[in-house]
Amino acid sequence: MERIESLNKSNDFRVFSIFDAEFSYYGRVVNSIDAGAFIKVASSETVIPESGNVYVPSFAPFEAIPEFERIKMVCYGGMPIQAGYCNGKNSTFNGFEYHKSSEINIAVTEFCLALGHCWDIADDLTYDVKKAEVFFVPEGVVFEMFGTTLHLSPLRTTTEGFRDVVILLSGTNTPLSNEEKNEIMRARNSGDMEAKLLLHKNKWVISHPDREPLIRQGAYPGVTGENIELKL
Repeated sequence: MERIESLNKSNDFRVFSIFDAEFSYYGRVVNSIDAGAFIKVASSETVIPESGNVYVPSFAPFEAIPEFERIKMVCYGGMPIQAGYCNGKNSTFNGFEYHKSSEINIAVTEFCLALGHCWDIADDLTYDVKKAEVFFVPEGVVFEMFGTTLHLSPLRTTTEGFRDVVILLSGTNTPLSNEEKNEIMRARNSGDMEAKLLLHKNKWVISHPDREPLIRQGAYPGVTGENIELKL
């Protein structure tokens, strides 16, 4: 594909296609979902910010689409879910998160993803960014990322930025209550290392020290290595 060839020429790391066999370790392409209505709504009712990213966990116009109920059954076995979006112009992969559930995404525009495995986070809660692999996702593709997959915001592949529909179990990525924060603090104090990564509900995060927005939120600064950027 022309875009992948161009990205590989511009960067000193390999960019795979989401259709390559390498992606099977991180997730799968979902061919049974009709993304048309989601793409139409996202294109007309969500915007790409001038800089940075915007993330909305739950967006009512998406959840009113009939196919939303089908995703709930086919991809989540009938469990309550939410559909939101992440739009932006992010170009660096210096932070990662994982959930204790899969995540369904609909690529409204093309973009890239930097992906890793949660088991590559070391016992001291460091993660070498060189372990991450980058995948190109064409516009219109619906895909699942497994619960063990490290990921975060997409990476823009054009100067216009990206749009991505994000579907997760209900409540994911929303703030913890004070009571929940107290429970997590008790877990940390008892030696539970993973508890140091829990930032929001069903959202464990590890960040590069240079990713200031995440650090300000309280993300653990464990990503080591270069603050890598996807060059166009």
